Amino acid sequence: MQRTFILFISCLFLGALPLVSQAQSDSPGVQKAMAFIQSLSDAQKSRASYSFDAVTRFNWHFLPPTMVARHGTVVKDMDANQKQLLYDFMQVYLSEKGFKKTRDIMDFEYYLKEIQPKNPSRIPENQFVAFYGDPSKDKVWGWKFGGHHIALNFTVVDDKLAYAPFFFGVYPAEAESGERKGTRLMKEEEDMALDLINSMSDKQKAKAIFNLTTFNEVVTTNSVHVGPLPDEGISVKEMNSQQKAGLNQLIMHYLSAMPPKIAEMRLKHIANEDFNSVKFAWAGNTERKKAHYYRIQGKSFLVEFDNTQDNANHIHTVWRDFRGDFGTDLLKEHYMMAEHHQHK
Repeated sequence: MQRTFILFISCLFLGALPLVSQAQSDSPGVQKAMAFIQSLSDAQKSRASYSFDAVTRFNWHFLPPTMVARHGTVVKDMDANQKQLLYDFMQVYLSEKGFKKTRDIMDFEYYLKEIQPKNPSRIPENQFVAFYGDPSKDKVWGWKFGGHHIALNFTVVDDKLAYAPFFFGVYPAEAESGERKGTRLMKEEEDMALDLINSMSDKQKAKAIFNLTTFNEVVTTNSVHVGPLPDEGISVKEMNSQQKAGLNQLIMHYLSAMPPKIAEMRLKHIANEDFNSVKFAWAGNTERKKAHYYRIQGKSFLVEFDNTQDNANHIHTVWRDFRGDFGTDLLKEHYMMAEHHQHK
């Protein structure tokens, strides 16, 4: 079984591809970005356009915009053509699964408005998009999209893409009434992890479960930059082959929101830095509909999942890259190369 798992992992990482091969102006992402930007009115462009070094690039949150203001131009004020151009653009930077999840979470605001009609924060399409730098001519630029339960941050450096932090959440985690009763938009993130923790022996659980009570939120919240959390949980090397495969599939599920080429390269990077050192840590109950939290932490990345609020029916998830959030590692390389050329 162990050998089978290693072969399974190896097959996943073969044939990883470069991020982008097109010249800057020919990039599908740039073309679609400019098509969308050019469709905006002057007022919308003003709200959507910032210099790359604007501090607002690092501002992100997952609470409703009525509670924490966002920067950018808002989807609800766009016409049908602008919305379509925006979604065409977004599909370059998200996988099919990632785009569907984004739209499903957006559409769930209609359900929230239906079940909480007096809550002033329930505003469908209250999601904002902002650009940092000029995609048509800058080698370094970025964009972000977010609102309630969505925060997507992209940085493009020399045609390489950084994709973090990214956050998805949903409330309710399971719809309990109406036409959507029984709908669970983020069931895989929860069920796959519950299957993993409940497959463990008592000895393994004693290592994996580091706290019997959970947190009210993901520990890193909306921090601009994060470092590794306390070294808690059970390592991959202490799991059996089935559990290793289960954890690998869970990591793959989080990465599946990314374009396939990006996900492949990220998986390869995790494998190269020693998959056996990755740790899975749990807090709280090990049953669905009871408060629980988990995290997956490697040398360069962190995944957090929290389902504690609203009677354990409110999910928050986040992916962080310790060196790559907001393209930090790519930018460092870019500026070092630029300085090198200046001194030649």
